Amino acid sequence: MAFKRAKRREPVGEAGLMEYAVRMLASQMRTERELRRLMKRRAVEGDEGERAMDAVVARLKELNYLSDARFAAEYTRLRKEGEKFGRRRVQQDLASKGVAPEMVATAVSSAYEGVDEAALAREYIARKRMKQPAGEKAKQEAARVMGRLLRAGFSAGAVFKVLKEWGVEVEEVDVVGDAE
Repeated sequence: MAFKRAKRREPVGEAGLMEYAVRMLASQMRTERELRRLMKRRAVEGDEGERAMDAVVARLKELNYLSDARFAAEYTRLRKEGEKFGRRRVQQDLASKGVAPEMVATAVSSAYEGVDEAALAREYIARKRMKQPAGEKAKQEAARVMGRLLRAGFSAGAVFKVLKEWGVEVEEVDVVGDAE
């Protein structure tokens, strides 16, 4: 079955961009950079399109529909409470979404203030149903768990603490053997 080629939409001005931007924000939270990227495909080429996007972004901020600070705070809360990710992972995700470093630092530090990182790592392990390494391949399994926890944004100290609680010799763990 051949794919149908998407029809090229006619470029729209400020009013059309405003309608499109509100629809995009209604479907999910977005940063200013993400919204501009989406609008750029619909906007008129050149300076006229840039001015229209600037006007739409300014109006959305004025209406309090678009706020990178609010996005960062809510995104951080959801990633910490729902997905149980560590601080570093959330910081990286927000930076990749185009949130300013100051806003990232503020949102992450307030959300993770007083959080026991090892306890959060244990919650992540439970959420992902990871098993305690045992048997002949315990060393490789421990390395795999360690790699997953590090990618989930937990500090090496928290990871080592969790592995020690499991009775894994941390000095023996070889991260190079991580298969995942």
